[in-house]
Amino acid sequence: MPRCSGDGGRHPARWRTLIAMRAIWKGAVSFGLVSIPVRLHAATEDRDVSFHQVHAADGGRVRYRRVCSACGEEIAYADLAKGYELASGETVVLTEEDLAGLPLPTAKTVELLAFVPAEQLDPLAYARGYHLDPEQSGRKPYLLLRRALEASGRVGLVKVAIRSKEALAVLRPRGQGLVLQTMVWPDEVRPGTADELDDDVSVNDAEVAVATALIDAMAADYEPQQHTDAYREALLAVVDAKAAGSVVAPAAAEEERPEVIDLVSALQASVTAARAARSAS
Repeated sequence: MPRCSGDGGRHPARWRTLIAMRAIWKGAVSFGLVSIPVRLHAATEDRDVSFHQVHAADGGRVRYRRVCSACGEEIAYADLAKGYELASGETVVLTEEDLAGLPLPTAKTVELLAFVPAEQLDPLAYARGYHLDPEQSGRKPYLLLRRALEASGRVGLVKVAIRSKEALAVLRPRGQGLVLQTMVWPDEVRPGTADELDDDVSVNDAEVAVATALIDAMAADYEPQQHTDAYREALLAVVDAKAAGSVVAPAAAEEERPEVIDLVSALQASVTAARAARSAS
């Protein structure tokens, strides 16, 4: 149950740089009979603005107690266990000893399963990315693996357990190093429903030609520095303004888009606008 902490929600800032430098996993890549000692670092960071739940009246942090629904007692963290609910509603309680006996050979080893063409992997299955850096004693075999992957044009399909959770992953060269991209298991990718469209909807060659012209008019190289999180910037501006006691200006209303009646005409107008925007830049 929540309760107000009365501390005004103040806390020391997190040091993102130090967290990013800390290895989250240490082990070895098993490359045939060669073992390459490596460590994993997170390749991305969450830059979302974090909020705390606070008491609206005084800004005090709201804390939550761990209360047992069966006996009503507040439970210490040391007394927590994992529970799996069966279809019958019964809960099976698992202890740390139960979990410790499970086989997890990839807890300290990146197990190479095969080297596959990258285009055979569905990007929809990709999860998190990590930098895979060599330990001092593994620099030469690490470099050899990276060079061999570049020459082969393939990527390594591996299994690895991070924080006791085993996952499929892709090992590939990036710049002067190697990166590891975890994947969801194949049975975790949901099927879509778009395949049913071909039975109900058709397009003609003229419509495809106009749509292709719009794609050509908007074609560009990907330049990461041009893309920023406008919502986060606006949100931080609101936070700064309120912290300074300023009045927050309301956001401008979005311009309403006209209803599309003629698809081809709308696409042709879009092509004209895209070409004009490109000429202006």
